[in-house]
Amino acid sequence: MDGLGTRGKLTPFKEPETYFGEVDPRVSAEAIAATADIALIVDSEGIIRDMAVRDSDQVPVSPQHWLNRPWVETVAEDSRSKVEQMVDREQATAEGSKPRDREVNHRTQSGSEIPVSYTVVPLGVEDHLLAVGRDLKPISQLQQRLISAQQTMERDYARLRHAETRYRLLFNLASEAVLVVDSVSQTIIEANPSAGKLVGTSANRLMGQSLETLFESASWAEVQSSLASVRVAGQQEGLRAQIRESGAWVELSASLFRQQGGPLFLVRMVPVDRAVPQEDARDRQLLKVLESLPDAFVVIDPDHRILTSNTSFLDLVELATENQIRGEPLSQWLGRPGVDLNILMANLKEHGAVRNFATVVRGQYGASSEVEVSGVSAMNGEQPCFGFMIRPVTTRFNISGPSSPLPRSVEQLTNLVGRVPLKEIIRETTDVIESLCIEAALEVSGDNRASAAQLLGLSRQSLYAKLRRHGLGDLDPNDQGT
Repeated sequence: MDGLGTRGKLTPFKEPETYFGEVDPRVSAEAIAATADIALIVDSEGIIRDMAVRDSDQVPVSPQHWLNRPWVETVAEDSRSKVEQMVDREQATAEGSKPRDREVNHRTQSGSEIPVSYTVVPLGVEDHLLAVGRDLKPISQLQQRLISAQQTMERDYARLRHAETRYRLLFNLASEAVLVVDSVSQTIIEANPSAGKLVGTSANRLMGQSLETLFESASWAEVQSSLASVRVAGQQEGLRAQIRESGAWVELSASLFRQQGGPLFLVRMVPVDRAVPQEDARDRQLLKVLESLPDAFVVIDPDHRILTSNTSFLDLVELATENQIRGEPLSQWLGRPGVDLNILMANLKEHGAVRNFATVVRGQYGASSEVEVSGVSAMNGEQPCFGFMIRPVTTRFNISGPSSPLPRSVEQLTNLVGRVPLKEIIRETTDVIESLCIEAALEVSGDNRASAAQLLGLSRQSLYAKLRRHGLGDLDPNDQGT
């Protein structure tokens, strides 16, 4: 404990006899007790004869446990020699008259240790000594916290150094050309050796140059446009550009990331001859057609999350960019949640294709459109997926009035399920059956309404009323069937 909590050199009073010669002993005792955390009166044999403790909460010492005990028995093993030296008068005389601070560790009943810095001065009464102690535990705790903080910082620094070492190793050994570019000034901040080799110079020379200097003028305009898209979308792939120095064509991929200095671009370049083969002309034409279709088109993965879509689908769901829907569940916009999409997917998995499935699409801002969905399952490709063509339907059966066209088949009636209450579907079904039966009776009777009424078991008046309600036949407004 030597060297901990030292208080520096003590400058004593110049004329203590003048001011303290007549001081009451109680006043002296109170002053010593007030300035010390622990004050001990030790006799010539090293026995504690009296003591004062300023704050028993901070220094948990009980006087009855220390009184009349040797001072050396109250301290830890490593501090006993220091106590023996402090009570050794010959050594104290040899060292000089100035008191010296010594730091010892006291043991408590709980087994813990209390570091205390003592200054011993002779009292001149029966060779007794006054040991004035200052508790070093707060300083020790502060030092321990400082050491712990330093160790934590060292561990963090070590992790950062190791991570940076791994990053540098991967960055320099990567066969793919990689550039780190400032997104504002478009200055190259870092370049790996593969990037220098690709553009025909060293990586060190690339750092500090403008990205524009690497590409031909015609290609640079497209690169700039692509980087502008990266600022919005976060990444961009598949752009081809021509290197100015070598004239070689490369495929660029760019991503946006942030550091303390601000947003940066991570630009990867791959020579075209080593790049992933592009789609052939037929595939490109097909993709272009799908993108330009007036009907919405969307592709989802087996978890029902959107992989890609065309512009018409974005218009239908009232969103601006594909990034807003990529990775989101299709059920967020298509059909009733937990119902329509599950039915559609069950049919797709069973039959492989679905045609004209009636449902609704809900826009991001509350608009709802009735649509017909045709879908296909593509589970045998490199990435299993499902594709859907969604066509808005502007004309639907309106069953709210007597003049609306009636569904003519069971399929048309079942399409109403989920969009019309069951009570109205049953009423609509009854009207369909009644209309079909009347048409059949008129056909059998050769359009003889009296015979048709007899076939149907109706009076002529009832038949004429039903003919008017269903809009069947050419009736005179005054003809009441009499």
